[in-house]
Amino acid sequence: MKKVILAHRYHEEAVAALSREFDLVIAGGKDGGLRACLRRHADAEALISFLSDPVDRSMIQGMRKLRIIANFAVGYNNIDIAAALQKSILVTHTPDVLTRATADLAMALILAASRRLVEGDAMVRAGEFHGWQAGLLLGKELNGALLGIVGMGRIGLAVALRARAFGMKVVFYSRSAKPRIEKQFGFARVTFLELIRSADVVSLHLPYSPGVHHLFNRDVFAVMKKDAVFVNTARGALMDEAALADALEKSEIFAAGLDVYENEPAVNPRLKKLKNAVLLPHLGSATEATRRQMAMMTVQAVRQALSGRKPRHLIPEWKERLKK
Repeated sequence: MKKVILAHRYHEEAVAALSREFDLVIAGGKDGGLRACLRRHADAEALISFLSDPVDRSMIQGMRKLRIIANFAVGYNNIDIAAALQKSILVTHTPDVLTRATADLAMALILAASRRLVEGDAMVRAGEFHGWQAGLLLGKELNGALLGIVGMGRIGLAVALRARAFGMKVVFYSRSAKPRIEKQFGFARVTFLELIRSADVVSLHLPYSPGVHHLFNRDVFAVMKKDAVFVNTARGALMDEAALADALEKSEIFAAGLDVYENEPAVNPRLKKLKNAVLLPHLGSATEATRRQMAMMTVQAVRQALSGRKPRHLIPEWKERLKK
């Protein structure tokens, strides 16, 4: 049987399918972490990787028979794509299926940060709620507020449509034109500077690349409105956490809602101390239905690749290569 390495145990239906069809090795236990497991099983033909585990050049080069890396995520900046392409190793991801779940979470963070829900929960639990007060935990109203979407892909659009139901106006920044979105939904494309200067809520939905590392830095936070809310459900390295902590501590912006961090699972300790920061443990796609779909997509990708077929969800770099 062809050997498949799974970085971590995930949805049991997917594990059962892999176990029936392949010689499945789950990293951990006696095999140690993923790096040690890859060294021990260098003859594996497929790897199902997680966003939390780097798959670097040395790991890829050490695999003698590897034919596919199926990443259990939409993003794949944890993989050295150049090294994979060099060895003609297919790389897939799990697009589309987590759009709704991630958009729901982004909207939840917008609400939680704007209306100070975590502070209120902590107050009640601590026995500090002593009855209704006119000035208690006043937040920001969303009706009529301007939402700025940075990165108008599938998730960005889904957030924009949810926000419209709350009475929010929407503008977006995108590196490429989106005429269909502008025409069909009436959302205006603006420059990045226009967006950060005018938006009451900024929601970040760009994929990570070195070119947008720390896109949200000290200078950007300084330009944002004093009562703005910043939400990041995309990638942690798109923001400078230290600069964000400064902005929140100095009340240069009103609040932040984060689901991702620069050096996961580590979180800047200053952020943990701030009442105006809502911090979640990377839950964007964390619904039972979504995680099942993602897991089964990786199973499908491995099946297709190891049977000599082209996997359906190749990453864009591989699609471009196949066009040539």
